[in-house]
Amino acid sequence: MDYKNKSVWITGASSGIGKELAIQFAALGANIILSARSVDKLNELKQSLNGDGHLILPLDLSAPEAVLAQVTDLLDTLPAIDILINNGGVSQRSLFLENEFNVYRQLMEVNYFGLIALTKAVAPTMVARRSGSIVSISSVAGKVGSKFRTGYSGSKYAVVGFMDCLRAELAEHNIHCLTICPGSIKTAIAHNSLNEQGIAQNKPEHSIENGMNVSLAAKKMISAISNKKDEVVIGQGISGWAPTIKRFFPALFNKLTAKANYR
Repeated sequence: MDYKNKSVWITGASSGIGKELAIQFAALGANIILSARSVDKLNELKQSLNGDGHLILPLDLSAPEAVLAQVTDLLDTLPAIDILINNGGVSQRSLFLENEFNVYRQLMEVNYFGLIALTKAVAPTMVARRSGSIVSISSVAGKVGSKFRTGYSGSKYAVVGFMDCLRAELAEHNIHCLTICPGSIKTAIAHNSLNEQGIAQNKPEHSIENGMNVSLAAKKMISAISNKKDEVVIGQGISGWAPTIKRFFPALFNKLTAKANYR
């Protein structure tokens, strides 16, 4: 696919997968709309990108109603969006019995309602043009559950279900809907994961530190967009195989996850 002068909107663009997607899409000639909370990080990224047609639009996905209102008001001033990548999100590493209830609220606001708000604002413009791709980054945790992730996994399962329904509804309007389920990718996601009090745990995780290189992961994601895939799992080792193992050997998978003692 030729991405030259295409408009790609990426949330969670200040770090990790979002940042790498921005770098690679810009290298392909696309114009990027960069969204995250940190204006300083977005400015730093913008200055490093290939090309000069990039924009910064700060968003706080934890306030979805504000996102919907803000984006709806600004759409007329933005270029037509060819690809929307709902990447912004937050993870969690804590036990259900220890979690404060607000942890679940935080995760759903950012990972699910924030995603819906932005999609709600942008999708009608794509429908009007009968063109566009809506890409949502879920997780392998949105396909299989495990310890320490009741809130995160629940929010990511919700993203998978939402995208399945959206894909069915928008097919007649020629809109491509892709769900990406990354496994362990080497980013700062573990450090930013919420603990039982809803505060970033600020510590590494073995599976993430030894996960797939983020540059390779982003390359595979762009390939899935180019090939108009509906859903892809991207990961190496057990994180990439987990959905398949759960599908064909559910009892074994459930026993293994129950015995696991890692975060």
